[in-house]
Amino acid sequence: MNETIRLFVTGGTFDKEYNERKGTLYFKDTHLRDMLKLGRCLLDVEIRTLMMIDSLDMDSEDRSVILGQCRKCPQQRIVITHGTDTMEETARLLGEHLSDEGLAGKTIVLTGAMIPYAFGSSDGLFNLGSSLAFAQSLPSGVYVAMNGRYFPWDNVRKNRDAGVFEELS
Repeated sequence: MNETIRLFVTGGTFDKEYNERKGTLYFKDTHLRDMLKLGRCLLDVEIRTLMMIDSLDMDSEDRSVILGQCRKCPQQRIVITHGTDTMEETARLLGEHLSDEGLAGKTIVLTGAMIPYAFGSSDGLFNLGSSLAFAQSLPSGVYVAMNGRYFPWDNVRKNRDAGVFEELS
């Protein structure tokens, strides 16, 4: 398979930087190109930054932007980096519109990180690689991929106590 995969960046912990003087996290630029290079990715990946925000700050308008961009996207395989706190909300919105013109037949995988890539011990590199593999191998639909596992959009939640994603049932 030599199909281009679209990678949409929305922010989240994936791309946060640490301000040592203020002790705060902030956004600068996406790390995805560096991550793909470090992972020696040989896939044809097209990166588009839609927004750089924490998912707790994401509202319905932001989610509509993501939905609209997925509809307009010519690629059939899409990976979205997203903050983990509300990732399942965005997955639900996309999943509920799967039969819409522009989304039908596409495979969309949302992923994130619990630890910023800039910290050096991030789960983001593994999650990104897994998501790219899932986007190529799963049938059309919307999925959340974290820690080597994938979940259908309508059967996933973030277990905040355990710090992992799991099935609802």
